[in-house]
Amino acid sequence: MPRSLKKGPYIDEKLLKKLEKAKPGEMIKTWARDCTITPEMIGYTFGVYNGKEFIPVKVTEEMVGHKLGEFSPTTKFVRHGGKMQRELEKKEAVKEAQKMKMEQ
Repeated sequence: MPRSLKKGPYIDEKLLKKLEKAKPGEMIKTWARDCTITPEMIGYTFGVYNGKEFIPVKVTEEMVGHKLGEFSPTTKFVRHGGKMQRELEKKEAVKEAQKMKMEQ
């Protein structure tokens, strides 16, 4: 559920201070994943903490209005499936190898 329009977007004050001091090329480290991206942030690179490391997020025009945390996933996706999935992937790899031999 989005934040109330009456309150306005949440922007971390410390992050704004860092933004004023920073140059567009350097990375600004932040733990404020809930901070809304504003037009002033376009062109800057933020190091958004995901619980383990800082993920570099280069802000573009399309990101305005979203949260910084949306671009720094906290969990690593480990594929679905198991034994059956591995067998299917192996068959696909064999088919691709045969196709490559045919082209040569």
